[in-house]
Amino acid sequence: MIKIEHLKKEYPNITPLKDVTADIRDGDVIAVIGPSGTGKSTLLRCINLLEKPTSGRIWVDGTEITDKKCDISKVRRKMGMVFQSFNLFGHLTVIENIMLSPMELLGKSKQEAYDEGMRLLRTVGLAEKALNYPDELSGGQKQRIAIARTLAMDPEVILLDEPTSALDPTMVGEVQAVIRDLAKTGKTMMIVTHEMSFARAISNRVFYMDEGGIYEDGTPEQIFGHPRRENTRRFIQKLKVLELTIESRDYDFLGMAGQIEAWCNKNQVSPRNAGRIQLVFEETTQMLLPLLAGPRIQAVCEYSEATEQAEWTICYGGPRLDATESADALSLAVLKGAAETLSYAWVEGDEFPNRLTIQVKNQQKA
Repeated sequence: MIKIEHLKKEYPNITPLKDVTADIRDGDVIAVIGPSGTGKSTLLRCINLLEKPTSGRIWVDGTEITDKKCDISKVRRKMGMVFQSFNLFGHLTVIENIMLSPMELLGKSKQEAYDEGMRLLRTVGLAEKALNYPDELSGGQKQRIAIARTLAMDPEVILLDEPTSALDPTMVGEVQAVIRDLAKTGKTMMIVTHEMSFARAISNRVFYMDEGGIYEDGTPEQIFGHPRRENTRRFIQKLKVLELTIESRDYDFLGMAGQIEAWCNKNQVSPRNAGRIQLVFEETTQMLLPLLAGPRIQAVCEYSEATEQAEWTICYGGPRLDATESADALSLAVLKGAAETLSYAWVEGDEFPNRLTIQVKNQQKA
């Protein structure tokens, strides 16, 4: 249905899409997720050429829409777009908003457009609002009308750009219910969303966007349950990450302590848990430094907003050295007192093959 090859989109100060290649099959319902600013909405807008790609090629049903000779208005009739902000015509009634495009672009008679429009309004549960104007509707009702207007063109592909992001939380469910029903019709759909439970429930494929492209593509079960790549895992588990590097015995101890404190404050880590995160880092580094001939230590802390659990991964170079067996007994005792679990592993071939994993004891549960 849709083939994307080496798609790039750059603006004067940013390049959200660096290299996107993907095949979208007929009937796919794809949830597009990822951090803000990773090109999710830009990808959708490039697919129907609302944004002109900087380079790369896109085919829809075998027609290259990035070819300058392509009649894009004809191709767009196969694709419907639902925006965050509804884009209804304020001077037209609800039914007139739905009838307009089928009459002007598909050549339908007024009666045909009206009959189909009313059928679609019944589908989205708003037939009684046919003669109302958009400003008389709630946000959730406007979005359901926008979906009905898109369906009136009988598109083969439906692109939904964060369709619930502009809604009051009380209205999100009604729009999601309509989209869930729509996903069962067999139409090809791409949905940009920040609602992870919705994305998991509605899709048969998930695109996780990061680093200028589709960072990971998989089933909902894989992406949400067993992500293969590190950035995906951190995003799905809502992990906040701090990375520190020590390259000298005389490293800036106070500076790094300040970085940890600032990171904990930014991520609203409770003072008691922040204290333990700091303690684990300090005791681990003080335990390691006397044991290493040329200290090169990489320390990564991951903090889960969902569970309020923190975990340090401390990696260091040199020959195999299990610090839990060689360290000063007092330092090790203090470290174990602040840790839920403490384990050592040797990662053959890694730049820093020695790895300590320390799950910080959650003070809220202690």
